[in-house]
Amino acid sequence: MHASVVGSGYVGTTVAACLADLGHDVTAVDIDEEIVERLNAGEPPIHEPGLDPLVSAYGGSSLEATTDHGAVAETDLTFLAIETPANDDGSIDPAALLAAAEDVGEAVADKDDYHLVVVKSTVLPDVVEGELVPAIERAAGKTDGDELGVAVNPEFQREGSAVDDFMSPDKIVLGTDGDERALDRLAELYQPLVSDWDVPVVETGRREAAMIKYANNSFLAAKISLINDLGNVCKEFGVDAYEVADAIGMDDRVGERFLRSGVGWGGSCFGKDTAALAAAAREAGYEPSMLEAAREVNDRQPERMLELLDTHVDVSGERVAVLGLAFKPGTDDVRNSRAIPVIEGLQERGAEVVAHDPNAVENMRERFPEIEYADAPEGPLEGAEAALIVTEWEEIVELDAEFDRMETPVVIDGRRAIDRREGLVYEGLTW
Repeated sequence: MHASVVGSGYVGTTVAACLADLGHDVTAVDIDEEIVERLNAGEPPIHEPGLDPLVSAYGGSSLEATTDHGAVAETDLTFLAIETPANDDGSIDPAALLAAAEDVGEAVADKDDYHLVVVKSTVLPDVVEGELVPAIERAAGKTDGDELGVAVNPEFQREGSAVDDFMSPDKIVLGTDGDERALDRLAELYQPLVSDWDVPVVETGRREAAMIKYANNSFLAAKISLINDLGNVCKEFGVDAYEVADAIGMDDRVGERFLRSGVGWGGSCFGKDTAALAAAAREAGYEPSMLEAAREVNDRQPERMLELLDTHVDVSGERVAVLGLAFKPGTDDVRNSRAIPVIEGLQERGAEVVAHDPNAVENMRERFPEIEYADAPEGPLEGAEAALIVTEWEEIVELDAEFDRMETPVVIDGRRAIDRREGLVYEGLTW
């Protein structure tokens, strides 16, 4: 098939490269000329494990990039993979997505054949039906079903494992409101995945498909916040929360995944999606107490980490190492990273912050240009009064003896990245 993908961020670039690897021709559309040039040169615009070889292999050939939205008219279907950022009240801002949708509608207005527009962006059900579909229809001069289809196909790709998540998914959700042409086209697109991996396919309505993404992320966010809350309680009683989690994870009603307590979740999805769903619920007249509690627990974890530091050392005027800046290993994304409130808290305490991350330094430098950054993981430890582990990169996990470079080896571990040992004043956040 020939697919087009509008938007070349974390989701769009991964989707485009993976579709090319499945044997499809892909046209990537983005307004950023630099991103287009990089893709055509076989260079991914983002850091994501497994993405480099795909873009290198297909970029400029079966994966072509352009700034011309009109190119989508030459394809069989178009994915909208545009970010939907959060407003101050937690609600989403669909303006960029709606603008892209109108561009796609205009591009297919004169197309005689059926064209399917597939929403990959995370967007609430009312926005899909009340704003997105009408915007496409107006621009195309066609109604849904009249040589035009609109489907919702949410992504469940984690940064740091997005390629693997696409290629071996737990499920594929197709929201089409019973449009058989849309289902047939998507079935053909995903046929290699379904046949090779026996992936369950959920066929549902567009509103339901949009809500599945929010519910999925909100449930996982709440699960992490619950284990963090339990971990905080365990810490108060001198109990190792990880031993407790290992045991409760054996219960198949609970499951062992997402039970690593620590400094909390970050990134572009959990925080934004729980906030958007909570804001939409309040607007509808319902107070989503569990969603709010999940967010409150997560927001509190970095401060608890800093409070543990305060019990051991006054960092005013002292060098303090922050190890890990990306919101998780395997990515350069610092959006909603737990390192941000940690650094802010250290600055409020008057500390001299020195940070390291193998991939995310340049992105964090845009947020904190005034702090010092080290090229090597052991760099921030030289002469430091304390170290805080925020992201469990493998090179940080392997530091061990390097902590002896510190003046007073106080280590506050937010991810259970290293082991307690002689010679360290070691505090685990929940153990």
